[in-house]
Amino acid sequence: MGESTRPLGRSGIEVSALGMGCWAIAGPWAEGQIPLGWGAVDDEESIRAVRRALECGVTLFDTADTYGAGHGERVLGRALNGRRDEAVIATKWGYTFDEGARQATGPDASPAYLRRAVRESLRRLDTDRIDLYQLHLADLPVPRAQDLIGALEDLVADGLVRAYGWSTDRADRAAVFGHDAPHAAAVQHSLSVLRDAPDLLSVCDKYDLASISCGPLGMGLLTGKYHAASTLPHDDVRGMASGWLEWFRRGRPAPEWLRRVHAVRAALTADGRTLAQGALGWIWARSDRTIPIPGCRTVAQVEENAAALALGPLAPDHFAEVERQLAALRSAALREADRPHWPSPVLPIARP
Repeated sequence: MGESTRPLGRSGIEVSALGMGCWAIAGPWAEGQIPLGWGAVDDEESIRAVRRALECGVTLFDTADTYGAGHGERVLGRALNGRRDEAVIATKWGYTFDEGARQATGPDASPAYLRRAVRESLRRLDTDRIDLYQLHLADLPVPRAQDLIGALEDLVADGLVRAYGWSTDRADRAAVFGHDAPHAAAVQHSLSVLRDAPDLLSVCDKYDLASISCGPLGMGLLTGKYHAASTLPHDDVRGMASGWLEWFRRGRPAPEWLRRVHAVRAALTADGRTLAQGALGWIWARSDRTIPIPGCRTVAQVEENAAALALGPLAPDHFAEVERQLAALRSAALREADRPHWPSPVLPIARP
């Protein structure tokens, strides 16, 4: 049994050890013809899912202004109507969009855009403050990120933002906010049993930041729902399998990641957990700073994930077995890479 709450870094805010990722409930939007959402959604079911999460003890809800080109924030605001004080809202800024056209229109890292974006997010969320405001531009150069700290501190002083952070998989970027930004509280980064992040976790330890773990279920691979023959629809970001999306290729789960899921399944489910619950338990066992935010679109998904709170971190022996299986896979891959691959013989061309 693990603790059901964790501190949000050095902010003084307490949150549930499990959050709800709200990318998937934002509905469709695109960059040109490339989908960035998870396909069509039922807003009423999304609202029921958020409210059910609250009932199950989940208090952290993570979204972004660009999700659904603003629609994701509107849906979350509707879901929390009358229950705002029960929730901790995390959202992001940095990408511009056309809400009417549901189109992404590029990045803007200026302090002026930050000041405008926060007020627009407050309006869509129908709230007077954002609990955690996160820079969404993962690779923004350090000097440009440092230029934003003063504006963020002003937002804290004005009561519009309680704490802020950076959504990035770059440890050098995360360390900038950890070192230079007084009210920085968290780093949102990829972390799952399929992809560890020791450098990011070290930054969190060094600067007393929360690790908000996105992609904790491998965009669905760690739910057990997908297999080699699965095909994702073209209006789903996973179906198009953009270059930055490693888990899927040509609309199908990538075979190398399915092999990893197969290798760790028994250890993750050894104590009766579902595969998803075991994957969440691995993250909690990995570090006491982690707060996984699996995406949910239905009440059933919320209930399965939230049930992991009562189970807590994976037991040490099961965690060790997961690590053993992953190490064996890495060793096998290295052996295969070192094995000579002789060229096929050149066959003579038959001539008339």
